[in-house]
Amino acid sequence: MREKASQAAIDFGQKAISSIEFVGLIVIAIGTVVAMVQDILVIAGVGKVTLGDLLLMFLYLEILLMVRHYLVSGKFPVRYHLFIGMVALARYLILDIKEMDSMRMLQVAGAIFILGLAVLVIRIGQNRFPSIPEDDNSSGHK
Repeated sequence: MREKASQAAIDFGQKAISSIEFVGLIVIAIGTVVAMVQDILVIAGVGKVTLGDLLLMFLYLEILLMVRHYLVSGKFPVRYHLFIGMVALARYLILDIKEMDSMRMLQVAGAIFILGLAVLVIRIGQNRFPSIPEDDNSSGHK
């Protein structure tokens, strides 16, 4: 009897956390779309699209892609976070290049390079040491 109650509590906790995750992801997706629309309206008002604007749109799309991937698979690939970081740093470099000294530019470029190396290491690791497939019920998502 006690084991059934414990299992019921665990099941309830997992469902509650999954629901909170889902709501959080929907909030992130809606917030991303709202920010994207706001930036499109600013671009339309100015009448000019810059490379920084395009990179920002790319960041929004990467976030939406990451949310979609999590909703479908129940997993957050680390690579997406690294890609988002690389694009964000590239955008920072492009937008603030006139105010940056050469040391700061090298630091930002080095950070982008390190993130690129991290993506490479993860890809090599995935190919050489593939993870063992889990059954569909282990992640709590269907």
